[in-house]
Amino acid sequence: MAFNPASGSDDSRRPAGHSSYRPRGKGSLNHDDDQDDSGGGDEFRTPAAPKLSTEYDSDSIVNLDYHGDDGKFDELSGADMLALINSYEETLTDIQEGQILKGTVIEVRENEVLMNIGFKSEGVINREEFGNATINVNDTFDVFLEKLENLDGLVVLSKERADFLKVWDKIKVAHEAGEVVTGLVDRRIKGGLVVKLWGVDTFLPGSQVALRQVPNLEDMIGEEIQCRIIKKNKRRRNVVVSRRIVLEQERESKKKNLISELQKGQVRKGIVKNITDFGAFVDLGGIDGLLHITDLSWGRVNHPSEVVAIGQEIEVKVLDFEQERERISLGLKQLQSYPWDHVEERYPEQAIVRGRVVSITNYGAFVELEKGVEGLIHISEMSWTRHIKHPSKVVSIGDEVDVMVLKTDKANEKISLGLKQCESDPWLTLIERYPVGSAIEGKVRNLTDFGAFVEVEEGIDGLVHISDMSWTRRVRHPKELLKRGDSVKVQILDIDTSKRRISLGIKQLQDNPWPDLADRFPVGHDVSGTVSRMLDHGAIIEMGNDLEGFVPLGHLGIPKLDKPQYYFREGEAAELKVIKMDVENRRIVLSIAERLKENGNEAMEAFVAAHPRLEDVVEAEAAAAAAGELPEKSAVDDDYADEVDYPVSDQ
Repeated sequence: MAFNPASGSDDSRRPAGHSSYRPRGKGSLNHDDDQDDSGGGDEFRTPAAPKLSTEYDSDSIVNLDYHGDDGKFDELSGADMLALINSYEETLTDIQEGQILKGTVIEVRENEVLMNIGFKSEGVINREEFGNATINVNDTFDVFLEKLENLDGLVVLSKERADFLKVWDKIKVAHEAGEVVTGLVDRRIKGGLVVKLWGVDTFLPGSQVALRQVPNLEDMIGEEIQCRIIKKNKRRRNVVVSRRIVLEQERESKKKNLISELQKGQVRKGIVKNITDFGAFVDLGGIDGLLHITDLSWGRVNHPSEVVAIGQEIEVKVLDFEQERERISLGLKQLQSYPWDHVEERYPEQAIVRGRVVSITNYGAFVELEKGVEGLIHISEMSWTRHIKHPSKVVSIGDEVDVMVLKTDKANEKISLGLKQCESDPWLTLIERYPVGSAIEGKVRNLTDFGAFVEVEEGIDGLVHISDMSWTRRVRHPKELLKRGDSVKVQILDIDTSKRRISLGIKQLQDNPWPDLADRFPVGHDVSGTVSRMLDHGAIIEMGNDLEGFVPLGHLGIPKLDKPQYYFREGEAAELKVIKMDVENRRIVLSIAERLKENGNEAMEAFVAAHPRLEDVVEAEAAAAAAGELPEKSAVDDDYADEVDYPVSDQ
């Protein structure tokens, strides 16, 4: 074929009588989005194929097929050539922009597909419009003619627009009627999914996919779904669908039916829809019920996911139903037998059973004997000998332990267990291993105000009372003689198996020195000593070799003395006379006044002058009393209280 190459405008390439290829009238694509386009086949009626005119310059009609071998034209008139060209053009299809045509694939390229539509030029379609479909040469498709010629001289075609226009009437009717249509999920895109509806791409937003958020939209690819068209735009070829609306309608219908037949105590099937820390929500078919964590199992459940999983179908029992509030309480464990039935027969008292530690508290450890049956090992039942500060020092969660059933209380669902009872009680044979009077060596474990605890053997301690630490010294606190960690020799004084007590003594390892002391310090014997401490009713005198004596208030040699500390200082030397020897109570009573009398009045006056009232001590004690900081008195200080009124002789 030929055209006029002398013409520089595009119009020279168009058939005569056609200044534009834009569709007109009802067939135009510029109408409103939802305007009815029905107009039959007239909307795309094409004028007759144009004829070339004999007014063409015959020199401009060139056909190389008619050149001879010598380069000269064969004898063919211009009229014959024009007629030949017109005959060829009559074989071509009459087309115009906006038509839907049949096209045949003639070549598949990387990014485009070439098609024959029966026109002078081939048509081209973007490869992406075919999606993932396999395309072969000679395949036929309906295509939409967008432009008769692009810059490359090819006809621009669109398969997507052809598919869309073919089903537009169906889309319009379905949208206006609110029909439920079936589509196939094709692929995932930003914001949602592409659903194929009658071969056309439609958009399903992520918020319209399901009643609840779908964690992975890719899982729905290839799935056939029911949906409704909620928005359409013909000009933009945009159709939006919703699956959620269909699901909501189905749920509402099921919900009405379910509410009408739901009753307390029913057993129904449901699907786990969601799991929280406090339970699981189960869809019974239109309405959700709560399966609380406490109703999942008779046993201990730390999290509902240990028992159920999202999407799992389970049977549950309706525990409660509030129709007005549409609240349903469900139970799973209620479909199982009650584990505390006949528990006394399975776990009789004194029986040794095996269980698993499932929880630890400050006061003990809970042991699971079977699902739904737990017992408590109190901290006091964990060891015969050890002083346990916390149960975690003995057992850990997950430990398998052997325990003895101490008590079963079915009514309160409690079982008391013992761990130490599975071992022999070392206290029962203790007196055989450590008879009274035997001497042992142990480590000081702890000090208290009343004595020191000494380890007899691992886990068993005995008490050395302060009164059993020295024959001669009044011990106010054990720290005066001992400290923690010291190794000390002691004697077994007594073992009380029922109370689990052992009495120990240090002084009993030596002979009682008081009979000898009575001979060494008879009444009237003169002694020397130092003031070691002062009491409100007298003073304690250190006589050497841990031997103490007591000077009553009236025997300190100071007339009208109110408190010894107001006139004497600790460490001060003193000359005294023994005025009482009490071997039974292990006391020596001394007197400064009796010793001074032997030296006459001048000696007594000199002694008084040498001991003026210590005002600094008086003021310091008054300030301490006002601040509430006076030292506490020891019980030992009261040992000499009955000696306060011991009279001074008149000699």
